[in-house]
Amino acid sequence: MPAEWHPHRRTWMMWPTRSEIWPDIDAVRLAYAEVARTIRRFEPVTMAANAGDVAAAKALLGPDIEVVAIPVDDSWARDAGPCFLVDGRGNRAGAVFRFNAWGDKYEPHDRDAAFAAAVLDREGLPCFVCAMVAEGGGISVDGEGTILTTGTCFPNANRNPGWSREAISAELKRMLGGTNVVWLPGNAVEVETDGHVDCVAVFARPGVVLVEEAGEPGSEHDRIMRENHRALSLARDARGRPFELVKVPEAADAEGRGERFCRSYVNSYFVNGGVVIPAYGTPADAIVRDIFARVFPEREVAQVAVSAIAEGGGGIHCITQQEPEA
Repeated sequence: MPAEWHPHRRTWMMWPTRSEIWPDIDAVRLAYAEVARTIRRFEPVTMAANAGDVAAAKALLGPDIEVVAIPVDDSWARDAGPCFLVDGRGNRAGAVFRFNAWGDKYEPHDRDAAFAAAVLDREGLPCFVCAMVAEGGGISVDGEGTILTTGTCFPNANRNPGWSREAISAELKRMLGGTNVVWLPGNAVEVETDGHVDCVAVFARPGVVLVEEAGEPGSEHDRIMRENHRALSLARDARGRPFELVKVPEAADAEGRGERFCRSYVNSYFVNGGVVIPAYGTPADAIVRDIFARVFPEREVAQVAVSAIAEGGGGIHCITQQEPEA
């Protein structure tokens, strides 16, 4: 599996449809459209939508974004979409893990469980299917054999009962072409995904990891993040290198409703020539923008308002899935 910064052919997204998770689904659709249009400045975007939503989606998205009719239950392309693969000869394919809506938290989810294979079929790409439950938000890869994941997610009994970490590691390596799985403690109190790594720590480039820093010292979230920082500081990547950690504050002052509100700036997304990061309308937005500009001087930093999306438990990374070039 190539790293997210590998050149993209396009970004895949899914049009919001599960109204019960959003206080205001119309506002969420506007926010998704703004994220899609921002990404379109850098690369093509394909939005999947239920057939009955295609016309309305096109009206909000505009003429530059492709909208295709693929059945969906929800709108988290990172988790329901395929993990695209590229081999040493430039052949492309996709890994498809079993999807059970983050431990059967939402019903129905049969359309989302079939979404990854539908995307690969549309693209005419081989589909490698895995019996293990996993989601794209539960991994971060460096393109050199290292896979980051968390102990609170895939080993959870609501995903893979009876699977050991060793068995999960072996399957991740087999499906994604990795050689080294780094297990982080994760976040057991995060209720929506059971601690996806893309709200904890993600690769900026090989050997460099963006890690979330809690906004309130001494809090439970602070303790959890410190445990993850320590695990990373003791780990090594597939080439034996220690990790350089770049701390990114959470959006502690963001005004969000409910325990699922996603306050993570780490939950950002690489695009061709840029990086798209969240904005919550707080002073931390400018601080984080400066951090990303320093870490990625060769990339344009584009900031997009995400509070409406965050109400549903995710961010920019959660709603996107890159399709790499060969």
